[in-house]
Amino acid sequence: MEIVKLLKKSKKPKYKQIVSSIENAIVNGTLKKGDQIPSINSLRDTHNLSRDTVLAAFNELKNRGIVHSVVGKGYYVSSENISVSKKVFLLFDELNAFKEDLYNSFLACVGEHVQVDIFFHHFNTKLFNNLILDSIGDYSHYIVMPANLQDTHLVLENLPKEKVYILDQLQPELNSYAAIFQDFENDIQNGLLQGKELLKKYTKLILVFDDKVQPKGMKIGFQKFCTAHRFESEVIESIKDKTPQKNEVYIIPDDRNLIRLIKKLKETSLKLNTDFGIISYNDTMLKEIVEGGITTISTDFNKMGENLANILQEKEQKHIKNPTKLIIRNSL
Repeated sequence: MEIVKLLKKSKKPKYKQIVSSIENAIVNGTLKKGDQIPSINSLRDTHNLSRDTVLAAFNELKNRGIVHSVVGKGYYVSSENISVSKKVFLLFDELNAFKEDLYNSFLACVGEHVQVDIFFHHFNTKLFNNLILDSIGDYSHYIVMPANLQDTHLVLENLPKEKVYILDQLQPELNSYAAIFQDFENDIQNGLLQGKELLKKYTKLILVFDDKVQPKGMKIGFQKFCTAHRFESEVIESIKDKTPQKNEVYIIPDDRNLIRLIKKLKETSLKLNTDFGIISYNDTMLKEIVEGGITTISTDFNKMGENLANILQEKEQKHIKNPTKLIIRNSL
């Protein structure tokens, strides 16, 4: 049975006619998941087409997740769901509560007929590179959260630039890509400046900062603020070997160290808000109620998801800075 039929007098481009023929064959049951579709060479020769025309059709079907290629064998039906219009590769650094908010907001705003496959690199460069390389040609859009990994531009160069969107941290070598980003250096300075009057009752500011995970701009901004406003300061990697002291304020980007600090605080006579202060990064509902409320410097992750969906739909190559603010609660 002839699967691909082309109409010479049709105004529809030939590659679109190939796409429609494959879709129709799936809908009417001629092709099922796992079936092989006609080869590039057979379609080229049968219909007197260029190889590029056939390949354009196959790439569209592949990007939507409808077919996949097997090296040396050909193309096969991957999915019978032809309604998928976009297939999105979404690479996060790690999963946590605020990333879940971002993900759910993105899904709610991106519209129907979009398939989103989510992956995590866990701050591992080798894993990051392998995930990117293994995905080449399989997606219509690539959303990538590079975190602070070095030289990510080298592997991203294997992807079509117009299909790549950078999320959260925007390294200088990635400036040519569309991006929804946080300005960590200025955001922490502005957040601390908003809380400066409350910070004055303490004598020392301590940033808990892991160079392998946290954005470098955060530490730079913290040090600039402390120098400009004459606060005694310290940067430590972990709270594990640190004993809380009176008149200290801890700025904590990760929740694990936040929990450790609260547990250690309960072993002392220090009173939160009076003798001791905490500023956490990235707001969650839990931080609204723990210890009467934890002060946070936080970007709007729901807004980030919404902005991401919009830039994807508009196909715009631009940079959008996501808003960040200080939320003052009992811990300061």
